Amino acid sequence: MMGRGGTAHRGYSVVVFVILASLDNVAIGIVPPLYGSIAADFGVSEGHIALATTIMFLISAVAAIGWAYAGDRTDRKPVLIIGTLIWVAGTAWSGLAGGYPSFLLAQAIAAVGLGAVASVSFSVVSDLISPRRRGLVMSFWGLSQGVGTLAGTLVGGILGHTGWRQPFLVTAAAGLVATVLYLFTYNVPRGESQPELAGVEYDERIHHDHLPIILGRRTNVWLILQGGTAQIAFGSLVWLPVLFRARAEDQGYSTGTAVLVGSAFATIFQLGAALSILGGLAGDRLQRRTPRGRALVAAVGVLAAVPFYVVLFFVPMTITVPDGASTGAVIRGVLENVVTEPTVAACLAIAVFALMLTSANSPNWFAMIADVNPPEHRGTVYSLGNLVNGVGRAGGNALVGVAFQRLSGAFPPPLNYAVGLAAFQVFFLPTGIMYWLASRTVAGDMAATHAALLTKASGHGPDRDVGGHPAVVEGLAAQQDPDAVR
Repeated sequence: MMGRGGTAHRGYSVVVFVILASLDNVAIGIVPPLYGSIAADFGVSEGHIALATTIMFLISAVAAIGWAYAGDRTDRKPVLIIGTLIWVAGTAWSGLAGGYPSFLLAQAIAAVGLGAVASVSFSVVSDLISPRRRGLVMSFWGLSQGVGTLAGTLVGGILGHTGWRQPFLVTAAAGLVATVLYLFTYNVPRGESQPELAGVEYDERIHHDHLPIILGRRTNVWLILQGGTAQIAFGSLVWLPVLFRARAEDQGYSTGTAVLVGSAFATIFQLGAALSILGGLAGDRLQRRTPRGRALVAAVGVLAAVPFYVVLFFVPMTITVPDGASTGAVIRGVLENVVTEPTVAACLAIAVFALMLTSANSPNWFAMIADVNPPEHRGTVYSLGNLVNGVGRAGGNALVGVAFQRLSGAFPPPLNYAVGLAAFQVFFLPTGIMYWLASRTVAGDMAATHAALLTKASGHGPDRDVGGHPAVVEGLAAQQDPDAVR
């Protein structure tokens, strides 16, 4: 039996939050592989179904701000349950929709609920994890979202090949199961992981006039804005399958085989994102030496990845797969190429290393939001950053398509795709600079937040005056002062 709030109960809670974070991305990821099937059933173009996905992203990002504010202002557990039930209902309705208007409305409803999961669960997870381990645990939490998107693509393709409705209904059922599991999670007290608040019942809430305070922390400004440029570059990487497809077509493969080759290679290369765990570990380790640690790891990772991406786009690849064969045979051929073709192996190594470097961004971004903000502000700051991320990602995906079209006049495929993708990596440069600027302000913002929390904790009476506790003060100093003894 799990002790209430004990190690096992807290571990169970983290696992459930990771599952929830995965499932909401599954709900988004199941739609794109089914564009053709859904469009044919409703008698509309694939563009109409793609529009539903675009609307879903926008509604989810905007709704997340409202959900995050509600979570920072009230009890987070009911907010997260309500949000989960809403996206489950919208997803189930999507699978039962009898026409395009009904499907579009169902997707919009699901998007409203999806906005709650990431923003509110981020706030809760940040309260479950001590500052020393935030980077590592946040890397798992962030990785679960990417895995969820990939799983959604697989679920949509595998379960939907005989009927597009089944993936929606299965995902909704999984969401209901996750909701039941969530009922038994630890209801995390706000600020529980903060050493300054040890033994203190912390009940602060966000208020509508706190936005100037949030933006007054200069680190928050850089953490929110960096996503705009970073996601333009990341959004362009959605076109990697197109680049690899064009390379296959340039080598004489038929269109059907080339599409399979492009998708398979892009999926394999994306596995490097799993190494974000190393970025989280590096951030945790350097953070114990200097309060600039997480920001510097993110800055170096983003900037150092740029030349590797550029090389990846231009390095030649010799592809040998059976043209016109079955899906399984083509995928087996791609996997064999990784071992038998040196050019493919080199591309994979470059891609994995580049993705490992850029993936250091995510866990350290999550952790820094928790580092510089009091518990009652974290969900709202995350949602503001997520909104800017969404706008940047949508912009990158749209702009790079226009760039490819313009470049096709001067460069034949696949060179136009390589040139376009390489050009868009320049957007990682301002991202790295903003992380470096955040590294210059993070120590002051952390110190101010710690001081404010200590002051609030001290106000609970002499028996709970953790501000004067030597162990707490020494621990905070070691985290903030690069010269502190360890």
